[in-house]
Amino acid sequence: MKLGFVSAILDQSSYEEMMNTASQMGFACVEAACWPQGKAERRYAGVSHIDAERVLEDAAYAAHLREVSREKKVEISSLAYYPNTMDGDLAKREAAVRHLKQVIRASAELGVNLVTTFIGRDQTKSVEENLELVREIWPPILRVAQECGVRVAIENCPMLFGREQWPGGQNLMTTPAIWKKVFELLPSDYLGINYDPSHFVWQRIDYIKPIYEFKDKIFHVHYKDIKVYEDKLDQVGIMAYPLEYMSPKLPGLGDVDWGRYVSALTDIRYEGYTCIEIEDKAFEGSQEAVLRSLALSKRYMEQFVI
Repeated sequence: MKLGFVSAILDQSSYEEMMNTASQMGFACVEAACWPQGKAERRYAGVSHIDAERVLEDAAYAAHLREVSREKKVEISSLAYYPNTMDGDLAKREAAVRHLKQVIRASAELGVNLVTTFIGRDQTKSVEENLELVREIWPPILRVAQECGVRVAIENCPMLFGREQWPGGQNLMTTPAIWKKVFELLPSDYLGINYDPSHFVWQRIDYIKPIYEFKDKIFHVHYKDIKVYEDKLDQVGIMAYPLEYMSPKLPGLGDVDWGRYVSALTDIRYEGYTCIEIEDKAFEGSQEAVLRSLALSKRYMEQFVI
């Protein structure tokens, strides 16, 4: 396994600066953010360290990106773009799908051959209705992926945190039961999982068992922790907005048992990329705090991954 981080946390850095930071800190890889230029939509979104459109139009730019990666000895684990491809707003949906296809093509051009994303969800519709949307929207996306030889890894984040994402959330692939249904609808070798255990913690789902059940579908791994505040949960219950009773934390500062998690990954012989994802509000406010969060997370995870 190779240890890296999700680049979106360095939102004030250029690609070159971000890769230099990764190199200086001793990371082996980065999951490179590839949002459309100037399209920040939410916290940790809208960051673009790689311009996917430009990769496809400018051979010199693509070559430069590859050269920086080689020079700094930091691999790109995947191109990351996490939109809502099944948004109820058809214009937003079309724009998200269009850019995702470009990110897939850019991933092939750069020789990365992996894209990390969400499957999306119309938050006003039922699971069953959204599965029908999956059947409609995703086959053309996966055809592009297959043509390009690029695997697509869906993160299991419900995107259900506050009022604006209520009631259904903005990402359908949130549980093992739904994973099974989506993989039955889309039996493609190019569709898999970007496995993040933290989202299962607050959903009260076992985050170890699915590693074994879906071992052939785990294409990429996130290291992000979650802390559930039991006293708050006792007051508001699981039907509340999730951020009322939980908070993302650095690895080791929440409720994930990282020894058990990585042990399970070694059991299935996972040898792919593993990226720390920083969303801990206790380490925001300055570049120094962000860099400290990366250093602390790296030091902690190196107990298990080097």
